[in-house]
Amino acid sequence: MKRLIFCAVTLFSFLATTSAQFDCVFNTTTGQWVKPGTTDVPCTNTIITSVPFLRITPDARSGAMGDAGIAISPDANAIHYNASKLAFAEKDLSLSATYTPWLRALGLNDVYMAYLSGYKQIDDRQSLGFGLRYFSLGLINYTNDSGQENGTGKPNEFEISAAYARKLSDNFSVSVGGKFIYSNLAAGQRVGVVEINPGTAGAVDFGVTYKKDIELSGNETNLTIGAAVTNLGTKISYTNSANKDFIPTNLGVGAAWEFQFDEYNSFTITTDINKLLVPTPCLGSNDPNTPDCDVDQNGIPDYKEKSVVGGLIGSFGDAPGGFSEEVRELMYSVGMEYWYDKQFAVRAGYYTEAQTKGNRQFFTVGLGLKYNVFGLNFSYLVPTTNQRNPLDNTLRFSLIFDFEAFEGE
Repeated sequence: MKRLIFCAVTLFSFLATTSAQFDCVFNTTTGQWVKPGTTDVPCTNTIITSVPFLRITPDARSGAMGDAGIAISPDANAIHYNASKLAFAEKDLSLSATYTPWLRALGLNDVYMAYLSGYKQIDDRQSLGFGLRYFSLGLINYTNDSGQENGTGKPNEFEISAAYARKLSDNFSVSVGGKFIYSNLAAGQRVGVVEINPGTAGAVDFGVTYKKDIELSGNETNLTIGAAVTNLGTKISYTNSANKDFIPTNLGVGAAWEFQFDEYNSFTITTDINKLLVPTPCLGSNDPNTPDCDVDQNGIPDYKEKSVVGGLIGSFGDAPGGFSEEVRELMYSVGMEYWYDKQFAVRAGYYTEAQTKGNRQFFTVGLGLKYNVFGLNFSYLVPTTNQRNPLDNTLRFSLIFDFEAFEGE
C-alpha cells in the first residue's frame, strides 16, 4: 500500500495541476488571495514543476550546510550549484560519488538517488566538469482504471550533464553547461486511452563567480560571491499531448566568507537564495477585475501555455498576490563549516521557505574527513515542522577523491 500511494503521489505531482490551490478567495478590500474564512491569511500557492529531482541537493557536504553550495569552495560537486567555481579548483582532477536514501522513514529500501560527478583542469584558467544523476523509484505494482493489477515496473529518472568553466581574470570566472534529462515514470501504462511515455528534455546552465582575498584584523579571509541559472531548457511531457510542463529552471545567488585563523583552523559561513524561474499557478477568479486562468477556454491554464522565455521573464511579477507573494517564493539556505588542519570538518545549516510555498524548514548537520586523496562526508537532516521531508532523519554520505597534477605532464 505504501508503494502504491508513493507511486500515485509522485506521478500526479509531475503531471497534474493541483486543485487544492483553487480553494482560495479574493479579498476585494485588500486585493489579496486568502484562505477561505479568513481576511489576511495568504493562500497556499506552491509552484509545481516536472522532474523536481533536478533540484535535490546531490552531495553530503552542502546537504550538511542547509543545502547551500553556490559560493563555497569548489569541489567535485560544483557542477550542480555553480560550475564557474571549477575555474578556481586547486586540484587537477576530482571525483565524487554520493548515495542518498529516499523516503527511508516509510520503510522503502529501494528508493534512492545516486550522483557521480567530477572535474578535470585543462590549465590554471580552465576546467571541465561532468555529472550523472540517477533517481530510482523502486519496484512499482501498476494497476489499471479498475484497480486490477497491470504488471510491475521500475520507474527511474536520470540526468547527464557537462560544463566548461573559465577565468576571465584572476578574480572572476564564468561557466556554461548542458544536460540531457530522461524521466520514465510509468512507460507503457495508460490513463484511459492515453498512453504514458518516457519524458525527455534538454537544458543549459550558466554561472559566474567572483573571489576576493581580504585581510581582516590581521587574519586572511576570502570572500566569494556567485550566481547561477540552472535547468533552463525545454518543457517536458509524458504523453503526446501539446500540454507540456516546465522543468525547474532556477536562479540562485550565494556568498561565502572563509576565515583562516591560523595554520590549522578555518571557518566558513555561507548563504544561498534561490528562486524558481517558472510561472506561478493561477488561483482562478471570483472577482470581475481579475483575469481568469483560462482566457482562451481551451482547457489548459494560460500560465502553463507560456513559452520557456516568457515564463522565465514573467516569473518575477506573475504571482497573484503581487510583490509580497513574489518575495515568499524565495528559498533561503544558511550554513557554516569548520576545518581543523584541512582533515576534519564540522558542518551545520538551516533551510527555510514560506509556508504557502512548500513549507520546507529543517536543520542539517554533518561531518567531513579527509586524508591524502580520499575524503568522506556525512550529513543528517532534522525537520523543524510537521511538514514531512523525504530525508527526515536520514544519513547520507559522499566519497570524494582529489588528485594533484600528475608528475611528468
